[in-house]
Amino acid sequence: MDASTESDSTPTSNRTSVERKSEREIIVRRTFDGPARLVFEAWTKPELLKRWWVPKSIGMSFLACEADVRAGGKYRFEFLHPSVPTPVAFFGKYLEVVPHSRLVWTNEESNDGAVTTVTFEEKNGKTLLVVHEVYPSKEALDANGGMENAMPETFSQLDELLVDLRSRV
Repeated sequence: MDASTESDSTPTSNRTSVERKSEREIIVRRTFDGPARLVFEAWTKPELLKRWWVPKSIGMSFLACEADVRAGGKYRFEFLHPSVPTPVAFFGKYLEVVPHSRLVWTNEESNDGAVTTVTFEEKNGKTLLVVHEVYPSKEALDANGGMENAMPETFSQLDELLVDLRSRV
């Protein structure tokens, strides 16, 4: 299955590609202008996650971000969506953490949650980021298909954060 999309909504030439690898798997790729160390920090430090994780266009507010980034550690992100009266939470646990290289976590907010693997590969000061999600069923992937639309926007926001972080180094 090779249904992929691309978006170029950033001021840089980096593109986000989204590919359905199988009925249960989705892979998102993006190259970021910055070293793997900074990109990894943006994925693992709550104060940085809050600055890019939620797509601004949907009007959600990041209420809380807890991340104990170590194998066996837990995370919990809470958001408020304008059309939902109570906070929405995403939570799970980290299965594998290899600094500046790899993160693996569970998504436990529903029975249809994926296992997410994120890899960071640095080359010439840029980082190829690959997000690989495996869902328990085709229906679960289809139900969570909004990721295909949200990732290009959130990755553009991550690009903006990295520009800021690089200017401070």
